[in-house]
Amino acid sequence: MSRVLIIGAGGVSNVVINKCCMNPEIFEEICIASRTKSKCDAIKEKLDGGKTVITTAAVDADNTQEVIDLINDYKPELVINVALPYQDLTIMDACLATGVHYLDTANYEPPETPKFEYKWQWAYKEKFEKAGLTAILGCGFDPGVTGVFSAYALKHYFEEIHYIDIVDANAGDHGYPFATNFNPEINIREITAKGRYWEEGNWVETEPLEIKRVYDLPEIGPKDTYLLYHEELESLAHNITGIKRIRFFMTFSQNYINHLTVLQNVGMTSIEPIEYEGMKIQPLQFLKAVLPDPSTLGPRTKGKTNIGCICTGIKDGKEVKYYVYNICDHQECYKEVGSQAISYTTGVPAMIGAKLLLEGKWKKPGVYNVEEFNPDPFMDELNKQGLPWHEDFNPTLID
Repeated sequence: MSRVLIIGAGGVSNVVINKCCMNPEIFEEICIASRTKSKCDAIKEKLDGGKTVITTAAVDADNTQEVIDLINDYKPELVINVALPYQDLTIMDACLATGVHYLDTANYEPPETPKFEYKWQWAYKEKFEKAGLTAILGCGFDPGVTGVFSAYALKHYFEEIHYIDIVDANAGDHGYPFATNFNPEINIREITAKGRYWEEGNWVETEPLEIKRVYDLPEIGPKDTYLLYHEELESLAHNITGIKRIRFFMTFSQNYINHLTVLQNVGMTSIEPIEYEGMKIQPLQFLKAVLPDPSTLGPRTKGKTNIGCICTGIKDGKEVKYYVYNICDHQECYKEVGSQAISYTTGVPAMIGAKLLLEGKWKKPGVYNVEEFNPDPFMDELNKQGLPWHEDFNPTLID
């Protein structure tokens, strides 16, 4: 019997839970836990009656002892962390204290500064090894599937990959003047931070959204793509043989950029607390509270996403080009699980990673990024679980 604790009750969690319930032979029992138990109960109510037994609980994931107490009470084999990335270390500590495996979708970052690095979680490697536990980091889409794509490309088509460009394109339209497709606080911190890419053994820093390219993507056409720093760059630069440069690009409309610029100009994207009517508030957290909740965007978001990796390298002394990508339709996702494609493309891989861990295919003591495991079973599951992938052996490269 597999019993899993899922911490978080937002849009991604909803997808993870739905997909777990579609695989009841693996996920026989799940507990949904969040600070707001009513959100957990609402998800449970929609899925009750299936083969997977669902319970709910309240937990403050910032409080290690509360997480420990919940794990000891529920006794899961695995904790799937789809809460905020600020809570990764708290939950990892709780897993170590209770002897439970761990999986998340985003790397830890300190709440007080947008510092995206794996060093805090990689520091847990020896502790998890000694405990005989597995911790899988960044098992969403990007990070996550992009790492698996890269590992799959290296295993099957390259001896060395020299260049990887990850392109995350969202051509969906939710109809609002301005809204973010995932947690507004995390999304805006990511976009307004300085850009970085890895080249020839060094990090090259850019101003936020300084580098723009137009790329013609399958099924969604030419889109403005902007260079950002994204956490999988750090792990892939470390784990993929032969890398000379790796970059990450994300698409934004001019409308999105205009609104974000105005918000920055008036200080609404700041994470520095200000005093308002005798209280300390963080402008970005206030902005998050007034923007549409990403979990409510599903019924109104139309269009598709396209996320993939463009790789170049060598095989048998010859240059090889390879592009592997997934296309996801927002409305098809909503029909299946009640969430838009951004949540879907993050939640499905988290379930797949958990499934492979519970089956023993991705299970070894220590702390690992997804590209450190055998990519083949994960790639097979993507096709089975709703994220089919496509290959192009003569792609246009990004200059």
